[in-house]
Amino acid sequence: MTTAPPHPSTARPGRPPVVDLATWQAARAELLVREKAHTREGDALAAARRRLPMVEFDGTVQVVGADGPVPFLDLFQGREELVVYKHMWWDGAPHQGQCEGCATAAWHVHDAAYLHARGVSYAVLTVGRWPEVADFVEFMGYTEPWYSVRDVPAPVGEDMGHITCFLRDGDRTFLTYSTTGRGNERVNFSLGLLDMTPYGRREAWETNPEGWPEGRPPAWRTDADGHITWGPTSRPVPQWGRPGATPVETLGRDGSCH
Repeated sequence: MTTAPPHPSTARPGRPPVVDLATWQAARAELLVREKAHTREGDALAAARRRLPMVEFDGTVQVVGADGPVPFLDLFQGREELVVYKHMWWDGAPHQGQCEGCATAAWHVHDAAYLHARGVSYAVLTVGRWPEVADFVEFMGYTEPWYSVRDVPAPVGEDMGHITCFLRDGDRTFLTYSTTGRGNERVNFSLGLLDMTPYGRREAWETNPEGWPEGRPPAWRTDADGHITWGPTSRPVPQWGRPGATPVETLGRDGSCH
């Protein structure tokens, strides 16, 4: 015995309406017009970025990485361009207490080979003390280079929570672009993919049809069972996917997390 699909008027709440393929294709084509306009506007914005002026600064300023102090120029790795993510930092906070949005963004760049192929290097900067930063990087399993820029002046230091771009001309270094807030979403491809799904990011700020699943705060920490939580046995979501990852009793919200 087969069951006919429900009529759109009787479809379950919290689901898109059910239509035939031709109706879906027509609706998809209508939305595509707006998507293409959005893409073209993005191209125009990118062209405007390429026409921004730039600011020269001292590229010999010292930053601290896994091999100790090095001049900022070394982060270019001989390439002309450099993109950095500036990770916020809270001194003394447990790993779990570091900035959730920054940790999520940094997680999405595990291999910058495609950037390297276009002459662009990538690194993560933060104002944390290097011993604390090194422990955090190992805990999270990050693979791209990190550096402490504590007490380093702008534009290398300061302004954490930004994506910033630099250009090198021999031994001269220049600041070319910087963004923050939702501008940082470019590095987090998971958000872009979620935006394509029927339920989106499932976050409280989104505008959804009536009956859609209730939105929640944009949290990216869970317990071992995947439940969003804070506490001594919760940790950043990617940690649970790593072989051998287990609860760490020393982790937990301690008031220094923001």
